[in-house]
Amino acid sequence: MRIMGGDQVEQAVEGCLETLRPAADRDWDAVRAGRLEWSCRRTAEHIASDLIAYAGQLAGRVQNRYAPFEITFEGSEDGLEPAGTADVLDVIGTTGALLAAAVRTAPREARAFHPFPFGGADRSGFAAMGVTEVLLHTHDIAEGLGVAYEPPAQLAEDVLTLLFPHVRPGSAAWPTLLWATGRGDLPGRAPVTRWHWYLPPVVPAGRLTLHGVTPAAARDLALGGDGGFTWVEDGPFQGTRDAAGTVVKAYEAGVHRPEWGLFVLVRKEDGRAVGGMGFHGAPDDEQRAEVGYDLAESARGHGYASEALTALADRALARDGIRLLFAAIDDDNRPSQSVAERAGFTRATVEEERTAHGQHDLEPGLRLYVRRG
Repeated sequence: MRIMGGDQVEQAVEGCLETLRPAADRDWDAVRAGRLEWSCRRTAEHIASDLIAYAGQLAGRVQNRYAPFEITFEGSEDGLEPAGTADVLDVIGTTGALLAAAVRTAPREARAFHPFPFGGADRSGFAAMGVTEVLLHTHDIAEGLGVAYEPPAQLAEDVLTLLFPHVRPGSAAWPTLLWATGRGDLPGRAPVTRWHWYLPPVVPAGRLTLHGVTPAAARDLALGGDGGFTWVEDGPFQGTRDAAGTVVKAYEAGVHRPEWGLFVLVRKEDGRAVGGMGFHGAPDDEQRAEVGYDLAESARGHGYASEALTALADRALARDGIRLLFAAIDDDNRPSQSVAERAGFTRATVEEERTAHGQHDLEPGLRLYVRRG
């Protein structure tokens, strides 16, 4: 499975520079960048600023705020000349190299602040955000200058599956990404006027960290891969692969919501994945959501599942639009029932169980455990 990293950052920046350098002798201040209000020069400066900001955030592990990075292009009191367009492009190349280096040298568990939507990102998230800024704003500048530009299809697909898991994929990744960011049209889809990306959610859970599974990782897991995680020897359990397949189907249908998807449980002490846990979809009209979980056999009996379920349930029930979580557990699966009980779930009432069986088509041998917000 492809992991978004330094190679992808460099590939995106190289494509940007190859496209825009032949037009560097033109007046970029006088031309608006595509549908943006910015000029082409202002947009190019923005690319460089984003790349250095992401590199600095990740390298410094900056938490809870943006670090105040700033690039000056207008000269200084030391007598430097203001940067020309070719100079700005050189700075994009330099800042792209810095982000690629920061991504390559950051450990997998490193995280730094980014405000939307979950408060932080890891190295692959910062790489993906950098690539997205480069692809989209190179398009904007090229459109303003009348220069042809289209990035490699795989780069656009990587961005879509990592940062836009809520967007139903189209027949081609690049037009879909342009549509999803308000830069193009797709047949049968309404124009986009407001948009945002989703970084994969991460939930701390005591000895574990719960990592949200992207559509690309889910597809790999469903097909027998590792999803980009380092698993304990007997993982993942088949239930995790089945849940990953459900994520893929939801993504392809355009109904996947990452905060209500699948999470992989990663042990902090050694970085190994020990199981899967997540939701069967977003809350229903009655503000109820179903949760499920499993562990590799070698990881059972250590309290990991209860620890993870407590953290995930706490986080879910703190959100708007959810009043009840439920877990459907085999009547004879006492260990799994104990996991739910230790995480604050209680046996459902007869009426709640009857309603759930009817509305969610639960098998007769399943018993319902609930936790209310």
